[in-house]
Amino acid sequence: MMKTILALPIRVGLVLLALCALAVGQELKTASANAALPGAAKPVAAADSAKPAADFKDRSPRYRIQAGDSFDVSFELSPEFNQTVSVQPDGFVTLRGVGDLKVAGETVPELTQTLRLAYSKILNAPLISVVLKEFEKPYFVADGQVGKPGKYEMHGQMTLTQAIAVAGGFNSAAKHSQVLLFRRVDDQWTEAKLINVKKMQKSGNLMEDPFLHPGDMLFVPKSTMSKIDRFIPNMSMGAYLPLTIP
Repeated sequence: MMKTILALPIRVGLVLLALCALAVGQELKTASANAALPGAAKPVAAADSAKPAADFKDRSPRYRIQAGDSFDVSFELSPEFNQTVSVQPDGFVTLRGVGDLKVAGETVPELTQTLRLAYSKILNAPLISVVLKEFEKPYFVADGQVGKPGKYEMHGQMTLTQAIAVAGGFNSAAKHSQVLLFRRVDDQWTEAKLINVKKMQKSGNLMEDPFLHPGDMLFVPKSTMSKIDRFIPNMSMGAYLPLTIP
């Protein structure tokens, strides 16, 4: 009788353990089946989801408001609120009737919508238009093995190879096959893309020649051979010169 009582909890435990194993197996089987279905969503790694998506193919990026810019704000039905404001170093503007508002990083359409939402608290369906007055002219930076490294203004659309030409072209030490293009995505991320300009020019196919965004930076590294010093001490060459015995 005593053995039967002691064995009862053990049997119950074994039954519960078997039921848990069965449930886990069924759950894994279901998950596997769902993953095999067409269009099933795939899990995204935390590291990948944390990084922003940047697209080097975007040819017409909108200008984004930044510190030092100024713009006119016009109200069609409430001209008493018309004003010209400047963006402060912290990205905020002080607006008549609504106070401080952060606008840095917004495009003009986004800024217009932001102002409409802010003024809708004191006006009924305000009609607002925004016109930029002063803003930083689009530019790109060229560095490394180009004829004239520096900061250049962008006039209209410009590709990477065009920017290199504006910066004086490649010099004799340039590594044409590994040109780096840096693009700032946001305050925390900058994307880098390696571009084989040598291959593009040799094949005559410029389909992969990316259009620059304002603020882009291109860097042309040195080729392997150009890293060798032009003058080498004679002592260092002794190891490579054969001994001549008279």
